[in-house]
Amino acid sequence: MADDPQRNFRSAYYEKVGFRGVEEKKSLEILLKDNPLDLEKLSTFSQRFPLPSMYRIHVWKVLLGILPPHSDSHSLVGGYRKEQYQDVVEALEVMRYINSSTPSTHIYLRMFQLESQVLPRCSETLPPNDENEDFLAISRAMEEIVDDSIDCYWLIKCFINQFHIKFGDSLPHLPKSLEHYLSQEEPRLLNHLRSVGALPQLPYSLWFKRCFAGCLPESSLQRVWDKVISGSCKILVFVALEILLSYKIILMGHTRPEGVVKFLCNIPQENTDAIVTKAIDLWQKYCGNPNHAV
Repeated sequence: MADDPQRNFRSAYYEKVGFRGVEEKKSLEILLKDNPLDLEKLSTFSQRFPLPSMYRIHVWKVLLGILPPHSDSHSLVGGYRKEQYQDVVEALEVMRYINSSTPSTHIYLRMFQLESQVLPRCSETLPPNDENEDFLAISRAMEEIVDDSIDCYWLIKCFINQFHIKFGDSLPHLPKSLEHYLSQEEPRLLNHLRSVGALPQLPYSLWFKRCFAGCLPESSLQRVWDKVISGSCKILVFVALEILLSYKIILMGHTRPEGVVKFLCNIPQENTDAIVTKAIDLWQKYCGNPNHAV
């Protein structure tokens, strides 16, 4: 979708009269008719525009490799995914790791552990550790977005695997990146966070390892995950940045790191759509739009 003045004018007009994304939705529908699907174009679309809710799960499944690019194989592969899900659940039931009262997110965790060959012995099964809590937080969030349990598990599994494969090496550098952009946007706030000792204690795990699961409501979170799934972990830095900027006055009023961290771990939920919108604007300002055409 190369930049086109006429198209940009139409898009601006549609937004003013309340039909934001009309042309983007049509463009996505055209992309989804390709066979095979062009993963690069779908990724670029997801980077540049919010995914329409009616197509979001389907696009996520394609970008995460749950469904293949060849659309005529989707039904067959979907059947295989269902069979594999049922086989793993049945195996865990036989081994007595799960039963009818096991919470669904814990079922997903045991399935993930079994398929990753890290399932603990039954006698050694302990309460979830921090790494498990990251998985469970993402699982709880995904459950709010996806109705079907089979789709939910596959999306959790492939989202987490892709995230660690693609971005595992980048994760340790995200706090420094946040610090850099905060110095550009609001150096006074950065200096305050440093002076009260809050900077090293910011909830980086919540923001970056859990991709804001448990921090943002799902209506806002899925727009962030659109960008992560389509290839950018840098968006996480700008969401964190915009949270800091949006609550600058409150944060400047805290003189102890505990107060800063407690507030940031429990931010108000009513303003998060605006925060994500501004974060995406900042991300595009500093990182630019993908420049290959859709």
